[in-house]
Amino acid sequence: MSRRVVITGLGVITSLGELAGEVFDKLCESKSGIGPVTRWDLSKFPVRFGGECTHFDVTNYGVDVREGRRMDRFGQFGIAASVAAVRDSGIDFSTLNPFRCGVLIGSGIGGIETLEEQHEVLIAKGPTRLTPFTVPRLMVNAASGNVSIMYGLRGPNSAIATACATGSNAIGDAARLIQHDQADVMIAGGSEAALSKLGMASFIAARALSTRNEEPQRASRPWDKDRDGFVMAEGAGIVLLEEYEHAKARGARIYAELIGYGMSADANHITAPCEDGSGASKAMELALLDARINGSDVDYVNAHGTSTPLGDAAETLALKRTFGDHAKKLAVSSTKSAIGHLLGASGGVEAVFSALAVYRDVAPPTINLETPDPACDLDYVPNTARKMRINVAMSNSFGFGGHNASLVFRKI
Repeated sequence: MSRRVVITGLGVITSLGELAGEVFDKLCESKSGIGPVTRWDLSKFPVRFGGECTHFDVTNYGVDVREGRRMDRFGQFGIAASVAAVRDSGIDFSTLNPFRCGVLIGSGIGGIETLEEQHEVLIAKGPTRLTPFTVPRLMVNAASGNVSIMYGLRGPNSAIATACATGSNAIGDAARLIQHDQADVMIAGGSEAALSKLGMASFIAARALSTRNEEPQRASRPWDKDRDGFVMAEGAGIVLLEEYEHAKARGARIYAELIGYGMSADANHITAPCEDGSGASKAMELALLDARINGSDVDYVNAHGTSTPLGDAAETLALKRTFGDHAKKLAVSSTKSAIGHLLGASGGVEAVFSALAVYRDVAPPTINLETPDPACDLDYVPNTARKMRINVAMSNSFGFGGHNASLVFRKI
């Protein structure tokens, strides 16, 4: 059995803001959310900037101060973006069968801030002084669990951790639950709060980050010849997925239909992608097959586009392998150029942007693309948003471990 799945609610927490529509507007105005990290003293760190959610307050989302303290920052982001998506959708869960409504929110790392804080307590004060909420705060399924509890949703409830493919995998898997009649409504996406001291230091040690401390807003520059690594960011991206007839019956606004989902593995290296793009290409091919469309039907691709030398070149090759001659006709952009890389949350946020691109008929730009890399020779919508008809959009997410995931959205 296969049923149609549509997106009726959008929620984001990003360094550019917390209302999906307003954040998308800022993207299309070529604004950047990257700046110095303020929550920690990083003066001794070789990288001191990122996509920080500086004005975030979980109490704006129906969570009181006491409950907020029992959650890691990633859990707070997840519940906040879910509340935003529910509010945006206009759905009233009290009128629905709770066993037909579920949650699937993932995280690449989970509660890393709790882990480092409680380790400091352990060393300084001993094992009896840790908070009893240590495990409930740091576990990857904390966001899904808390959202389920908040709304009393008793249907499918799970979490995924596939590094930077997490958000896309969560949305794709949630859609399949609806397609196969195991749910009518799913809250799905990703949340991440790894912009912590340990998180930053770990990626610095891996030499994965840009070091442009003097010009942070220009640091994330996908496809540019002078790119030198990605920019760490935090936040969450959540969509409310709904069975099509269910959405129609309640008169819901529909942003887009989710028609395709594909995933594959590179089976190559724990952090490096296949240089020929073959693994990523397979995920895109499977998503197109699942959507029952041709590559030539796709108008826009929200690329993984992290601003790493190897990753951007490999994704360019993957797009060429998948789309052939049509690759040159695609509008391709990386919104990470404006908000940085949210790791496990990136696929969720980019699904929101892809749905809005379809809904509004505009491709957001890749900012900071000043000197194109000759190896990256597609149309990356440089620096200025493009008003264009977008009937079909694809969103790509590729993660450490060789995880590849692609989603396909269609206008409805």
